[in-house]
Amino acid sequence: MENGELGIEIKMRKWLSIVGIGEDGLLGVNPVGRSLIDQAEVLVGGERHLAMLPEDSREKLFWTSPIADSINEIIRRRGLAVCVLASGDPMCYGIGVTLTRRIAIAEITIVPSPSTFSLACSRLGWSLTDVETLSLCGRDPALLNGVLYPGARLLLLSADGETPATVAKLLSSKGFGDSKMVVLERMGGPKERSISGIASSWNATDIADLNAIAITCISCNPLIHASRVPGLPDTAYHHDGQLTKREVRAMTLSALAPSPGQLLWDVGAGCGSIGIEWMRCDRRCQAMAIERHPTRLQYIADNAIALGTPGLKIIPGSAPEALTDLPQPDAIFIGGGLTVPGLLEICWQALPVGGRLVANAVTVEGEQKLFEYQGKWGGILIRIAIQRAEPVGKFWGWKAMAPVTQWVVGLGSPTRRRN
Repeated sequence: MENGELGIEIKMRKWLSIVGIGEDGLLGVNPVGRSLIDQAEVLVGGERHLAMLPEDSREKLFWTSPIADSINEIIRRRGLAVCVLASGDPMCYGIGVTLTRRIAIAEITIVPSPSTFSLACSRLGWSLTDVETLSLCGRDPALLNGVLYPGARLLLLSADGETPATVAKLLSSKGFGDSKMVVLERMGGPKERSISGIASSWNATDIADLNAIAITCISCNPLIHASRVPGLPDTAYHHDGQLTKREVRAMTLSALAPSPGQLLWDVGAGCGSIGIEWMRCDRRCQAMAIERHPTRLQYIADNAIALGTPGLKIIPGSAPEALTDLPQPDAIFIGGGLTVPGLLEICWQALPVGGRLVANAVTVEGEQKLFEYQGKWGGILIRIAIQRAEPVGKFWGWKAMAPVTQWVVGLGSPTRRRN
């Protein structure tokens, strides 16, 4: 009989504490956090944080690289009273997020201090709920490209003192050179300082490594910006013609129905537009672009950087061979290779219950495959025919794009039929 059936609840002792600490040191730590620090047998943190504590004989662990080694050392001390010192709120882009992936919350006590974002908003008079937040600590600055739009208020955690200059250069290159920047150093401590300027003329130097950047986005051309709604202009992409056109792309993303945290396989990715716009729907969305053509692989990488999705995983190779050992997807888009033997079967088998498969065909042979497998597995078939108005001499006329046959099917959906 299970313990739960007897009504017995087994509680794990909370041996690990994570205490947020600010630039004001122990003075700013609340009584609960101070008690956990005082009672700890092992103290963990960076040199800056551990230097805030009085000298004593307790064991101290400094963060190492890779950080996984330090986490293993913490886990080895399970049963001892271990206290990790963290900057501000440990669960806001902090070490608390990393530790809770390896250690059950039932074993942890977390005592936050105000986050850098909260402190910045208090200095600027901004509402945190109306702000786009982003960490550039150990992350590609190109992530900023995904949150730029006229009027946006951004708060960024800097990697170091060079980050503001990098951000100013990026803003200028994207047409946001008029944006206002405020760099906030060492907030909450005696050395707190703010530096203001305009992105296009930013020249501040000697900035402390511990800083955050507040940006009010002002576009040089407010009519031009990259929306997060699927269906970016075709001109947003570098490509060699292998591009799912804007209107079809919007319908395809609608059929794929991305949700936060879900993973997409973009099979035959071309220039990567489907995977990129999947990820732009929500920063927690993930995608893998599978493509064999070397030039297109470079297009995918360039487009991912330009459109703020540097985390797009690029898988070089031909499907279905390149699909081996990939993480299970929540959705699959097949934009090329429909006639490759075994591709549809392997993709179908990779989906979990509730997963979605969307395939687009522009050739008769590809369309035949979709008819065949729709007969086996159900789903719906859609014919997409788009016409765009284009100049015809001194007049305008309608020019038809190549029609697309789209198949949408969900594993476990009522439309699925079995042989």
